This record gives sequence, structure tokens and C-alpha cells, in this order.
Amino acid sequence: MTAPIDAMKLARDERADLADLLIALTPAQWLTPSLCAGWRVRDVVAHMFSYEELGTGRLIGRFVTGGILPSKVNAAGVAAYADYSTDALVALVKDHLHPRGLTAGFGGRIALTDGVIHHQDIRRPLGIPRDIPAERMHAVLPFGRTAPTIGAAKRIRGLTLVASDLDWVAGTGPAVEGPAEALLMAMAGRHGIVKELSGPGQQILAERIGT
Repeated sequence: MTAPIDAMKLARDERADLADLLIALTPAQWLTPSLCAGWRVRDVVAHMFSYEELGTGRLIGRFVTGGILPSKVNAAGVAAYADYSTDALVALVKDHLHPRGLTAGFGGRIALTDGVIHHQDIRRPLGIPRDIPAERMHAVLPFGRTAPTIGAAKRIRGLTLVASDLDWVAGTGPAVEGPAEALLMAMAGRHGIVKELSGPGQQILAERIGT
């Protein structure tokens, strides 16, 4: 029998790994553009933890401020930490290794999925690769396919996703095959990733992402 996934623990581990990376970054690396359009590395970190300290009332206020539009709501969160030093951002991460509030949803899967994707949003432009633990990818890939905040459903509709480095296949239709991390980042709509994938469905996915 397969052991149940402890997504909350996996999310804590992912955040701890992120903290270790951030501690080692130079000032220039903190200001490097990430894979998130318009956001530097420091902005991605601010976004990731901008919901942690919000109670229900403040969370509603954040959405009202952003006009309930995800891009504006997220931008409001980033702006809230604009004056934080990089040391303060690292401290923010360390103080919130255990997800709380909105990010603790779905047993921690929101924090875990968000964490893995944004961790790569930071690492890829900096040229700092890593091997993501397989157990984290096994938890993130199925959740990422349907998570509303990622919007993957419209990109992968009618396609079969095949991880070449994990025992994971999902979907129906023309196959798109490649490393699990690249599949996840393409599902999340990141540009420049689809070229790392192959298969008869690769071009369809590329056209949907716009790269």
C-alpha cells in the first residue's frame, strides 16, 4: 500500500530548501528578472509569502484592493514588501516554513505547488539547477493539473503528459514528454520551457503558451 502524501511536510521541506538558496544569493542575483513576467527574484519571494500573515479580514481586503483580479491582487502583495531588505525577506521565509492561512489549503498542496514552481522561477534565470525530490513532484504534478491559480487546464486540455524521469502519466490525446520539472513549468505557462519537451503534442502546448 502506498503511504499517504504528507503535503504539509513536503511544503516545509521545500521552503527550507528555498531559504538555503536565498541566503547564498548576491545583491545582484536578488534583482535578477525571474520567469514571472515583471518580477525580480525578490518580488517572487515577496509574493510567495505575502499571504502568510493575512487573517480572513485582511485577505478579503487584499482581494478588494486588487479588484479580485489575480494579477492585481498579487501585485498588491508584492508592493506590501517593497521596503523589505533581502535579509528581512530571508527572515520572512524562515519564520514561515510551515504554511498557514491561504497557502495551507488542500493539506499544504497550495504552498507546495506554489513553492516548487516559484523556486524554479528563481533558479532557472540564475542558472542554478537542482534535483527536485521525486516525492514532491509526485504530489505537485496531479494537483498542478487542476489548481485554479495555475490555470494549467486550458493549456493541457486534450494532451497526455508523460514524465520521462518519474512514473507519472496523465491525460488523453497527443503526448508531451519530458522531465517532470519541465512539464510542471510548462503547465504553469512559463515561456522558454516547451523546447525541453518532445512528442506529437509538444507543438500544440507551445502554441497555447505562446512560445
